[in-house]
Amino acid sequence: MPAPHRPVTSVGDRAADDLRFIRDAMARSATFTAVPGFGGTFMGVVGLAAAFIAWRQPSPDRWLGVWLAAAVVAAAGGAIAIVLKAGRAGLRLDGPTARNFAIGLIAPLAAGAAITYALWLAGTYSAMPAVWLLLYGTGVLIGGVFSVPVVRLTGALFMLLGFAAVLLPTEYGNVCLGAGFGVLQTIGGIWIARKHGG
Repeated sequence: MPAPHRPVTSVGDRAADDLRFIRDAMARSATFTAVPGFGGTFMGVVGLAAAFIAWRQPSPDRWLGVWLAAAVVAAAGGAIAIVLKAGRAGLRLDGPTARNFAIGLIAPLAAGAAITYALWLAGTYSAMPAVWLLLYGTGVLIGGVFSVPVVRLTGALFMLLGFAAVLLPTEYGNVCLGAGFGVLQTIGGIWIARKHGG
C-alpha cells in the first residue's frame, strides 16, 4: 500500500512562517494593550462633570479643588480599569512594556503636580489649564509609544488643546479642560472599548 501523500514544504517557507510567528509574538509583547476603554470613558465623564461644576465655583481655590478632586477620582477609576482589563486578558502588569508605559505616563503627571503647586503658591491659576493639558498629553503620547496608535493620537490632541489654552483668553481655560478631559477622553475611551477589547 503506498504511503499517504504529504505536501512538500521547503525549508525557506517554513523559516518564513517561523519568522512571521516570532515577529507577531514580539509585537504583541511590546504593546501595552491593557489601556482601558471603559475606564477612559469613565474618566471622560468625570472630566465633563468637573468642567461644569468648576465653571460654577465662586473662587479660584474652589475651582482648583474641583479639578483636583476630579483628578483623584479619574486616576483611581483608570487604575482599577487597567487592573481589571489586564486580568480579563491575562496580561502582566509587571513586565517591561507595562513598566515603560507607566513611566512614560507618570513622569509628566508628577511634574504637573509640582508645577501646579508652584502656580498655586504664586496665585497663577490661569496657567494651570495649559500646564495640565500639555503635560497629560505628553504623558499619554509617551506612554502611547508602548500601546495602540489611538493612545498616541489622543496624547497629541491633548497637547494641541494645551497650546490652544496658552493662546486663548484665560476665560477659555476651563472650556479647554472640559474639551480635553471630558470630550476627548470620552471619545478615546469609547474608541478603545470598541476596537481594543473593552
